[in-house]
Amino acid sequence: MFEGNNGKINELIEEMGDNHISNSAQTPLRDDAFSISDEDKIKSIQKDFSNILHTLGMDLNDDSLKGTPSRVAHMFVNEIFGGLNPNNKPKLSTFDNNYKYGEMLVEKNITVYSTCEHHLLPIVGRAHVAYISKGKVIGLSKMNRIVDYYAKRPQVQERLTMQIVKALQEALGTDDVACIIDAKHLCVNSRGIKDITSSTVTSEFGGKFKEQEVKKELLDYIKLNTSFE
Repeated sequence: MFEGNNGKINELIEEMGDNHISNSAQTPLRDDAFSISDEDKIKSIQKDFSNILHTLGMDLNDDSLKGTPSRVAHMFVNEIFGGLNPNNKPKLSTFDNNYKYGEMLVEKNITVYSTCEHHLLPIVGRAHVAYISKGKVIGLSKMNRIVDYYAKRPQVQERLTMQIVKALQEALGTDDVACIIDAKHLCVNSRGIKDITSSTVTSEFGGKFKEQEVKKELLDYIKLNTSFE
């Protein structure tokens, strides 16, 4: 009976992963997520990853492999999952809109490097972020940094899109923020169906961006050829 139940659980997990089901717009972190230091996390992950490689039959005494557990542990904590740590959140300093710019501002083609939380495989794509000022403006690079911060964690693309919009809404004091992400998921491209041509598009439109005319204007901006090569 246990084996039968275990099989059903595995089927359910696989189905949920393929359908990108998420229970919340918040990253699912435990209350004690930061009860140990980054150094201790690295030591623990290094030990666990050594065990994974050993279980797979790899010889960790080989010169090419013996440093891999340490490299992976440092990469997880300090790089690709560094966005889990709230201490790494960029300061979203804003300024008064003294020049009274009243149209939408669009930062397009922001590089997205994230990791699918279902299979821990890369998500690679572009984000397009826009807002309409209600008296505050934000440095352009801050928009890139907030995308990067929320991307650097185990993610689903839908949640990432919403988190970017919410963070900028809070910083700018306006609902008039939008984000569109077009990305490739290696969990689809390199395993399972192995469809190397497909990509996933998600969007979150707040405030005025829900209006069809404003939404169309944003989409027209994104289509503009802005290549300077």
